[in-house]
Amino acid sequence: MTEENYNYRTSPMFLRNQFKGEGNWEIPVIPKADLELTPFDDQRLIGFDKIKTGKDEHHERIVHFFLYDYKFEDIWTKPNKYIDVLKKYKAVLSPDYSMYVEMNPVMQLYNTFRNRWVGAYLAEKGIKVIPTVSWGLENTFDFCFNGIEKGSTVAVSTYMVSEHGSHKDQKEFFLKGYNEMLKRIEPELIICYNTPFPEMDGNILFVDYDLSSWQHYGDDVGKSADMVFVEKFGAITNNSISENSKKKQIYGFVIPECFKGMGSAEGGDWQPNPDKPDEARFLGEPNSIGTYQKRNGVIYMTKYDDKGKAERERHFTDHGNDHWHTDPHDHKVDWSNGKPKLVEQVNYKGDIPEFKGKTVMQTTLDINEYNYSNRFVTLYDFTNSLNRGGEIQFDWNEKSYSLTPCKNNEFAFCEANKPDTEIMCKDTDEVLELIVDGQKLREIITKVTVTERTI
Repeated sequence: MTEENYNYRTSPMFLRNQFKGEGNWEIPVIPKADLELTPFDDQRLIGFDKIKTGKDEHHERIVHFFLYDYKFEDIWTKPNKYIDVLKKYKAVLSPDYSMYVEMNPVMQLYNTFRNRWVGAYLAEKGIKVIPTVSWGLENTFDFCFNGIEKGSTVAVSTYMVSEHGSHKDQKEFFLKGYNEMLKRIEPELIICYNTPFPEMDGNILFVDYDLSSWQHYGDDVGKSADMVFVEKFGAITNNSISENSKKKQIYGFVIPECFKGMGSAEGGDWQPNPDKPDEARFLGEPNSIGTYQKRNGVIYMTKYDDKGKAERERHFTDHGNDHWHTDPHDHKVDWSNGKPKLVEQVNYKGDIPEFKGKTVMQTTLDINEYNYSNRFVTLYDFTNSLNRGGEIQFDWNEKSYSLTPCKNNEFAFCEANKPDTEIMCKDTDEVLELIVDGQKLREIITKVTVTERTI
């Protein structure tokens, strides 16, 4: 054996066995930190991806890892690289490696190990570390609370399991693990990133998600307390959540600094997004048919299965592209990914079969006063619509354009009702690179006037 091979095989960074372990899997123990946190500290967090080596900025904050895992892979592979800069901050939360319920249990165990190993390593270097606690289903309870001393201050996040956009909350899942954590760890203090659920017991230090974002990095000093301390969330002593944060809760727009964690990787069960009233038509009375007329006069008929989910839809329009659509045409509604997607378009040139079912609802979708009705908020809003089978018309510089999902996941783009202008795109990346009136579509799609979108 060469010296190089020997050194590699015996390296602590390879073996990861230098810390005292707990449980059958010897999860490294993060020592209880001597913290100076009080319930009414104006405490805020800063993402690991925002710390700046060598600059004295925001060191009164606590560093968090409520980020996509790829943004902090270095802290596992090269932890020593960040010791000097992390020492400058008030404390550091242990890395919140994902614990999604869809994950293989071995990956959940591995990510728990990594969370605690990095925490133990940073603590050994003199950094104050607060364990971040995440869990999966009950089968993870045998290891996911290991490596944390009783009476420690811990951190949790309710962001991913709270209701947001088109996803219901995952409160039942979260509270089952949260209550188990209270029994096993008996934490002295619980830092909760994002709004706590009212049912959460314990001494909770609420850190406002919005106020900890990059938008508020310039107003750390001299502000009133933005914390909530509760014996049970409901006896609020001080609640000064910003109006900006409240607006985000109402309208569902969020800063993509933190959008991961635990619970379902899909984000929870689907529900109609309150910012997209058109989506309400995908849920209705079981075994019925709903008829919907939009303000622009377009009529949809939606057929519901015995669970009240849309299973088929008929559109009385050609969406500005009669090359790919007849008026009317049908779509099957696919729920295999947990949310509705329009698939398997059916065109008619002769007799049109009747939708069979009890028509129970006729309504006008008066959605033009919502942003959803006439613009795309983000590039993702646009590409997500296309990828879910959305048929789109929009106006730009006094011209109308049509986008149609086709077979083989391709997209047809043309000036509306002018099939000779049609361009085929193999994916949404090519769609975004289309040149529309001298500009790339990606540069204007959030500025165009949307006249029709089916999803």
